[in-house]
Amino acid sequence: MMLRDADFHKIYIACGKTDLRKGIDGLAAMVKENFHLDPFEKDVLFLFCGSRKDRFKALVWEGDGFILLYKRLEAGTFKWPRNSSEARSIDQQQFRNLLDGLVVIDVSNIRKDLHPDFLL
Repeated sequence: MMLRDADFHKIYIACGKTDLRKGIDGLAAMVKENFHLDPFEKDVLFLFCGSRKDRFKALVWEGDGFILLYKRLEAGTFKWPRNSSEARSIDQQQFRNLLDGLVVIDVSNIRKDLHPDFLL
C-alpha cells in the first residue's frame, strides 16, 4: 500500500504522544474512549506518534478488518503536534505535508483546555 497516495474519507491525527506499544485493539479503544470517534468508520485513517518523532502508527478499518501500519523514517523526523492530547482532522494535502516533514497543525493554536471532541 502506498500510504501517500491512498484516498481516505477522513484523516485524524492524535496530537501529543501515544504509547506505540499499543496494537490494533489498544489504538481502537483510544479512538473510541479518548477522542469519542468511531474506529470502525470505513476508510478513516487515525495517526499516532510516540515519543520518538521518526515513526508513527496508522489505523484504518476497511469494512472487514483493521489495517495497522507502521512507518519509520530512515532520516529526519515528523513535525508532530505535541501540545495536546486530542484528535484533530487533517486533509489529504496536510497528510502529504506531514509525510514530507512539514508542519501540518500550527501548535500555537492548540490549547490544552479544549474539549477532545473539538476538531479542526
